[in-house]
Amino acid sequence: MPTLIVATGNPGKLKEMQAYLQPLPWQLQLKPDSLEIEETGHTFLENARLKAEGVARALGHWAIADDSGLQVDALGGAPGIYSARYAATDAARIDRLLKAMGGIQERSAQFVCAIALAGPDGTVVAETEGICRGEILSQPRGNHGFGYDPVFYVRETGQTFGEMSAQQKEICSHRGIAFRQLMPRLVTLDLLG
Repeated sequence: MPTLIVATGNPGKLKEMQAYLQPLPWQLQLKPDSLEIEETGHTFLENARLKAEGVARALGHWAIADDSGLQVDALGGAPGIYSARYAATDAARIDRLLKAMGGIQERSAQFVCAIALAGPDGTVVAETEGICRGEILSQPRGNHGFGYDPVFYVRETGQTFGEMSAQQKEICSHRGIAFRQLMPRLVTLDLLG
């Protein structure tokens, strides 16, 4: 079974990717903690490419990476690529976001997930970007998921990501959309070739 390195040290992200890639005959492994790839890109896609390319080259294996985050229209796209670094904890990130939104009435936002797959030589062979539109609530709702999930409301479902089951979120989330877009390309790849 061919090995695919997931360019993250986060076991939660590995588990999520295993669920999306379950139909494929690949063994997923986390990158070593000692291997750090600096995210110097200006977009989610640039950072996903950097991580996939860097891990693939360093280890000589196929590598997949994603970069994702929240973009709030009224905040000029912030927190954007800095979503995970917006504050030290999920609760602090939500608190900072809600304070930044203050009395702003226009609360539209989107979650973005960019995914890149690189061959053992570091060449990116597939990439995509999934987007889920929604809005920011003034109070958190639900305790599923992580990050900004409890304040990100998806009008079509009538729920926040924090209120959705994992299966519901998989259907409409930015990451689910990105993997569904990428899957036709992935099923044609021979990771041993």
